[in-house]
Amino acid sequence: MADPTGMVLSCKHMVRALAVLLPMLFLFSCATYNTRIASYYTQVADGNYKQADAALESNRLIKARRNQLLYLLEKGKITHLLKQYDSSNNYFNQADNFMEDVRTSASDIALGTLLNPMMQTYKGEDFEKFMVHYYKALNYLYLGQRDEALVEARRISLRSYEQQDKSKRENRYTDDAFSLMLQGIIYEQANDINNAFISYRNAADIYLKNNNQYYGTPIPEQLKKDLLRTAERMGFHDEVQRYENLLHTKFDATPPPEGGELVLFWENGLAPVKQQQDFFFALTKDGFGNFMFTDPTGAFNIPFDFASTNYNRDDLKLSELRSIRVAFPKYQEVPVFYRSADVALNNADYRFEPAQDINTIAFATLKERFLKEMSLALSRLAIKKLAEAAARPKKDDKNKDTKEAIALAIQVFNFASEKADTRNWQSLPHTISYMRVPLSRGVNVLQINFSGAANKSFNLVVEGNGSLQVQNVCTLR
Repeated sequence: MADPTGMVLSCKHMVRALAVLLPMLFLFSCATYNTRIASYYTQVADGNYKQADAALESNRLIKARRNQLLYLLEKGKITHLLKQYDSSNNYFNQADNFMEDVRTSASDIALGTLLNPMMQTYKGEDFEKFMVHYYKALNYLYLGQRDEALVEARRISLRSYEQQDKSKRENRYTDDAFSLMLQGIIYEQANDINNAFISYRNAADIYLKNNNQYYGTPIPEQLKKDLLRTAERMGFHDEVQRYENLLHTKFDATPPPEGGELVLFWENGLAPVKQQQDFFFALTKDGFGNFMFTDPTGAFNIPFDFASTNYNRDDLKLSELRSIRVAFPKYQEVPVFYRSADVALNNADYRFEPAQDINTIAFATLKERFLKEMSLALSRLAIKKLAEAAARPKKDDKNKDTKEAIALAIQVFNFASEKADTRNWQSLPHTISYMRVPLSRGVNVLQINFSGAANKSFNLVVEGNGSLQVQNVCTLR
């Protein structure tokens, strides 16, 4: 027969052990995606692309099934930086297909509920999906595959429609002006001036609807010129006059350069990383009988989502949900090393204009969906807390010590498993700027100068052949 005294002592030892393990488990739960894959990002930032690729391949976390999309995105980016454009698009095409096909499965929901969102399949941020088209289009243009680049341009429109359907509320990230500008450039390079005009116009309209600024980027002067030039070429004189008034600018009928033009994109710095922050909530009840999660400052009052928990409001006890810790992601900016850049060619200087501020978009889109995602997180944690409360012994329970140990074990597990989803495509640039440089016929040697914490210059040789060309340069420090 089992010794009841021994059982009591065993339970007490278990309680003490769990109390010691709790802080250790908490520290482990705070390890972010960025810290666990830091060797790869360090090599990327230092420009050691081959070493970065090797670090990526040896990292077990990013190769986990739930992180398949992140692996494909990073492989697409690093092979692009290695100028392996065919391989890059192979990975980006796989990523594209993954994002088109991925659905929320029952197992994903279970993992998110029982553990945390970090254990679910990563599906990508909305702006990351647009950036896949940017890199795929660049790769196709480098490979001389203009038709494939045009297909990518058309897919930008489909992505925009999909995003608009998904985010019908105003003041949400429903379009990507930069992608539409890129779309116009691709069409113009293929001499499809009508579609180029439509793309430039759609991009300009986004800026105009948002007081000439979209997610940290003022409307580029180059976009104004491109819109008016393509409208004039199509003979849309009313549109020229209309947008001259709207954009407070005048059309400049400059003849095209003999050697064509170069659209040069400058990708600077790295996207922000996700860190973890903790919020604390308690369940309260207002005068109308509504249950709300309220933080200590009173800044947030979030309704209890009964539908997601299958609990009846009459069965809820405020004491069972008096303290809930929610681990939630927050972005942390990665400071850029270079602040400005210009190009010198044929005794003329050209300056880059901001085109896409990924850093600002990341912060803004996370803020836009805060309340929705926090409500889901609270509902998820409420299930865990209610299970913990159900395991606690009653006053006259014969197996009180055993049940206390079980309840504490559930509490420790819930506390340690609570972890924010800190995953994102971190090798994306902090910002993208661009310029349009007129070329002479034949060899053109562009001197590109970067300024910031230090200065750096290098030459880019471009053959002026009378056409519109597209290239990109990167500074990832």
